[in-house]
Amino acid sequence: MDCLRPCTIKQVLDATQPHPDAEFKIDDVDVAHITFVGQIRNISTQTTNVTYKLDDGTGSVEVKLWIDTDSSAMDLGGGGNKSNSGLVEDQWVRVWGRLKAFGNRRHVGAHVIRPVTDKMEITYHLLEATYVHLYNTRGPLEPTGGKPAQMDGGQYGGDDMGGSRPMPNLSPNARRVFQCLKETPQNNEGLNMQHIAASLRMPLTEVAKAGDELLTQSLIFTTVDDNTWSILDME
Repeated sequence: MDCLRPCTIKQVLDATQPHPDAEFKIDDVDVAHITFVGQIRNISTQTTNVTYKLDDGTGSVEVKLWIDTDSSAMDLGGGGNKSNSGLVEDQWVRVWGRLKAFGNRRHVGAHVIRPVTDKMEITYHLLEATYVHLYNTRGPLEPTGGKPAQMDGGQYGGDDMGGSRPMPNLSPNARRVFQCLKETPQNNEGLNMQHIAASLRMPLTEVAKAGDELLTQSLIFTTVDDNTWSILDME
């Protein structure tokens, strides 16, 4: 199961990889998808991608966001690429993506990059990353009464998604689309929005809006194109 790991940039840089085809490991635990916060130090725009140099105080790393040149797909898919044109240097952002290596250099392939609008999110994230690190290296906290402590890979309360992460406040359509993605049998590529629209008998435009909402909340990510989504499983 692909799980989302909150981490610092230093943990990204210190992650181990037994061999080039293996998953990276942090604290000797496989990591597929990661999330972290950082301040933009440099932006480099290329034909096919935008590279952001991010620093969180523990280290710096390059984050690549690939540009979808198919404008029609972007209009329908709402994958988030267009919204990142407003990012500027010295701005704090949150990243969701995968750790990658090319040659001897590491970078993060971003699924989503969004601005940090509440500075408390920075503190929250560092505490969350510390908690998960201690959980994996020293084991769970001993309960002091009531319910045992749980490792939470997300933030801000709401209904339970069926994993350990609480569901944030979502519109009814976004909840229906999420439930469809969660319950419909699928391969590693996820589900296309056309399939979701047909299954739910929901207009394509409403499915696209719901997808935008779920992408913004980092509950799903795009796979083969901006119109195909899969759930980010939390742990």
